[in-house]
Amino acid sequence: MCGITGIFTPTATPATRQQVEAMNTALAHRGPDDAGFFEAGNVVLGHRRLAIIDLSPGGHQPMHSADGRYTIVFNGEIYNFREIRAQLGGWQFRSESDTEVILAAYAQWGKECLHRFNGMFAFALYDAHTRELWIVRDRMGIKPLYYWYKDGTLVFASEIRAVLASGLMPRRASATGVGEYLRWQTVHTPDTIAENIHLLPAGHWMNLSSAGMQQQAWWTLPGHFNKETATQPLPEIHKEIRRLLRNAVERRLVADVPFGAFLSGGIDSSAIVGLMSEVSQSPVNTFAVTFDESEFSEAKYARMVADKFGTKHHEIRLRPDDFLHDLPDALAAMDHPGGDGPNTWVVSKATRAAGITMALTGLGGDELFAGYAVFTRMAELERKRWLNGVPRPLRSMGGSLLERLRPGVASAKTAEVLRLAEIGFEKAYPLSRLLLLPQQLKLIGGNAFPVNEIFAAHTQLRSEFARNDYLLSRVSMAEMSTYMQHVLLRDSDQMSMAHGLELRVPFMDYTLVEYALSIPDKYKYPHTPKKLLVDSLADLLPPEIVNRPKMGFTLPWEQWMKNELRSFCETHLHTLSNSKPFDNRGMMQLWQQFLKGDPTVSWSRIWPLVVLGYWLEKNKVEL
Repeated sequence: MCGITGIFTPTATPATRQQVEAMNTALAHRGPDDAGFFEAGNVVLGHRRLAIIDLSPGGHQPMHSADGRYTIVFNGEIYNFREIRAQLGGWQFRSESDTEVILAAYAQWGKECLHRFNGMFAFALYDAHTRELWIVRDRMGIKPLYYWYKDGTLVFASEIRAVLASGLMPRRASATGVGEYLRWQTVHTPDTIAENIHLLPAGHWMNLSSAGMQQQAWWTLPGHFNKETATQPLPEIHKEIRRLLRNAVERRLVADVPFGAFLSGGIDSSAIVGLMSEVSQSPVNTFAVTFDESEFSEAKYARMVADKFGTKHHEIRLRPDDFLHDLPDALAAMDHPGGDGPNTWVVSKATRAAGITMALTGLGGDELFAGYAVFTRMAELERKRWLNGVPRPLRSMGGSLLERLRPGVASAKTAEVLRLAEIGFEKAYPLSRLLLLPQQLKLIGGNAFPVNEIFAAHTQLRSEFARNDYLLSRVSMAEMSTYMQHVLLRDSDQMSMAHGLELRVPFMDYTLVEYALSIPDKYKYPHTPKKLLVDSLADLLPPEIVNRPKMGFTLPWEQWMKNELRSFCETHLHTLSNSKPFDNRGMMQLWQQFLKGDPTVSWSRIWPLVVLGYWLEKNKVEL
């Protein structure tokens, strides 16, 4: 796990080494173990190293092929690199690293080598003979790759701040990106919050040469869709899910450093810890955040799992004063503004302080096995398509009445669904992830920002799901390609790497993802939380964990924002609202509604605005 940087120019004019050095400095937190540079006629590459596999100097990057033709900078891990290495008998390996395996695989198979890799990765590979640069991102978008491209010149890095550190572009926010952020609490690929800085889509590669830039998808969801899965007996499906998840966990324990796991005591993290205990040769280190506010603390459930599997359990007790003290550092680590990054920052800090360099997390289980309420809501909505036979004005009236009788975010979103021209998954799903309601957006001046209809591509009916019994897989795909990639995975990457900690996500192993998306609804309809996953791990999870109420890993934000964090929130809301075209009076009205307990203005609607104001000011980005 590392940070990569680089500048490519189309001619022999050398890129500026000083600019790449500045970019590398901006990524120092991602790679505290080593740094390196490579210069050729039209390219400069930079690297910051966090050593996980092959801790020796042999793993230094940029890494070169023996003949000097290929040079690579690599961020991530190839979990099956040893199996691939065994197939490369003609290569004289000089290290034990997975980085060199990528070089050898490309030399032997070219771009087709990607389909052999199982891992999380972003890398740039330069060919000195053709003077071309090849940049790649992994299937699920776990590792980031940001870039700026103009007149044949490409600047790329693992973080937006490193791209900005090159000084080649203005520090200006994207109006479209801000509009998207206000609506969805994030910005989706290929755009970002920064003007003209883009995110390479998951499962894509980019090729740079004197002829210009070419970009292409090499893998897309749902991947290898197997129609035969629908004909398998349920016991066989259970067996296969367990096998694939166990293999995914075992693959992710390949490391030359101490490792651990995040443990909330929920189904997903408990499953990962249980499988780790089966395949690990030593007791697993587990880490859980606890609170004095008992309604938020999952400590007893985490302890129960830790006791069952004999882990070395570490509790991180978080108090308001401690969090207030650390909050500036947590927000300063945020490369792209978002809604809940500090959660991961807290547990990552404690995990790294305990001497752990790599940890596994249960992220992705909800998206893959229908763990969110949105799965149930979308299934119910599909059964109510008969509402399209009711005249739209009558539906709208019914929605308005619901808002008055039962005020709250859920009622407001239901009312928006009833106002749609056509009710169904394709149009209703985006409303499930809506941050600010239309009237709230108008109140603070947010309607002045462009609307980017980014969800259409993620909710369209794919040929693989033409049958009606794959709605939940369609919801999974929408969740994974929007909220998971651009909120959860982005936050996990930037907040863990702020402490030099590598996070691995077994639920996002592409073999498991492909299989789970091929399973029809009749086997995974969420009558109980993640029933298909639970039944597949029946002997692993204690009943108390399976039947406990779902809490989610969150902090007591509402209490803190109304008390200890009140001044901080007000300061940065003012910072944001004083920038055009925001409306200061409307912003303060929204804040007062929150303070007074208005059910339509929850903490999760306000906090992303606070973060946006902080991020713009901290990074000196103009609106």
